[in-house]
Amino acid sequence: MALEIRQQLKLSQQLVMTPQLQQAIKLLQLSRIELEAVVRQELEENPVLEEGGDQAEDKELAAETAEISEVPETSAGSEEVKELQGSMEEFNQADWQNYLDGYHSSGATADTYEADEDRPSFESLLTKKTSLADHLLWQLNLSRIPQDVRLAAAEVIGNIDEEGYFKASLEEISKATGVDPTVAERALHVVREFDPAGVGASNLRDCLLKQAEVLGMGDTLVGIILRDHIAELENRRYQAIARTLNVPLDDILGAARLISGLDPRPGRAYSQEEIQYITPDIFVHKVGEEYIVVLNDEGLPNLRINSFYRNALSGGHKVDEAAGEYIQEKLRGALWLIKSIHQRQRTIFRVTKSIVKFQRDFFEKGIEYLKPLVLRDVAEDIEMHESTVSRVTTNKYVQTPRGLFELKYFFNSGINTTVGDSIASESVKSKIKDIISEENPKKPYSDQKIVDILRQEGIDIARRTVTKYREMLNIRSSTERKRLF
Repeated sequence: MALEIRQQLKLSQQLVMTPQLQQAIKLLQLSRIELEAVVRQELEENPVLEEGGDQAEDKELAAETAEISEVPETSAGSEEVKELQGSMEEFNQADWQNYLDGYHSSGATADTYEADEDRPSFESLLTKKTSLADHLLWQLNLSRIPQDVRLAAAEVIGNIDEEGYFKASLEEISKATGVDPTVAERALHVVREFDPAGVGASNLRDCLLKQAEVLGMGDTLVGIILRDHIAELENRRYQAIARTLNVPLDDILGAARLISGLDPRPGRAYSQEEIQYITPDIFVHKVGEEYIVVLNDEGLPNLRINSFYRNALSGGHKVDEAAGEYIQEKLRGALWLIKSIHQRQRTIFRVTKSIVKFQRDFFEKGIEYLKPLVLRDVAEDIEMHESTVSRVTTNKYVQTPRGLFELKYFFNSGINTTVGDSIASESVKSKIKDIISEENPKKPYSDQKIVDILRQEGIDIARRTVTKYREMLNIRSSTERKRLF
């Protein structure tokens, strides 16, 4: 078969994602915290952007700046920017102290304190939560132990996870520090004596047993159960433990009650995780008989175009060609960012308003009246694509008279009822949660029993669906929910 080269004309059509369009799509799906971080970064990197001014003024300024589409043409011999001239006499006569006082208008400045001893130390201005490793190292520094044991103990502390469990082996500690294995074992024993009780254990049994020993229950029935019958205890086989130990069942239940009060994760009291509070992107207020949707602009920087660069492009200042092109590029990026943020806010507003229209019964009567809703319904209502609605409802929250919800919460599949209607899956989850909350802890409902109760209320649902919803609600099975005391 011979190979040959040919020229062939081909007409094709394809969608090209410009960087500006990619940025707009990215901003659309960002959460509020992520959007604030992006805006702060742009403020630092783009000199044309600045923060401040009211919204009305910014809209007029953005409209005026958008009209500046081209940089004034300049030739190689064009007039350069003149350097400002000034005399030293004028420089010395300037009221610099007043200027600096105005510049540092907030917070304490260097001139606030008269003497050095009145100044707060730099460390006092910093805050840091004590971690589990810091707490253990502090106790290690107070311990009177040989240097080789101290070195191995520090390595042991470095291998304890956030929950307080030792995640290495004595051989690894010995190899990392170069000490004898017996020294590594002694170091682990030293760390296990530290606060909190149970820290440094390699498994749950050792962790709980150490806490029982600290409480003086190591040789009691509690210690015996933890040492020899931890598997039966986990499976709630109290009667089997009572027969094996030949003790009354009430004594086993009392010991199990004490064990349940121990902490299986002793290190979580020193967790470094910080609580992230949710700030709603939009509000829904009830005014009379109507529901009003209001955007939450609090916390978002109010962006505008710097007047200096705007005047430079409009001919107020002479700039060379390279500087003009740079300013023009940054100006286009700033305008597109402002436009993308406004478009994002308008889309969130329209989607939320459509959700309120579809789910009005929910806002009026509660979760039992939440209707089945899919993305296509809202997309067709506001004449947008489903993918756009999906991006808008991801990680966006709305504050309503019924509480704080993610916008995704209002989109649910439908479950058929015995009368031919459909009910939202979230409503069914709420009913399952209510049924389990009212059950007898000594005789919890099985999934099949929950199915029978729901069918009596007119909800036709399969047992495997009840199991799936129960697991989504983080509710354990009937065997694990059973309580004998």
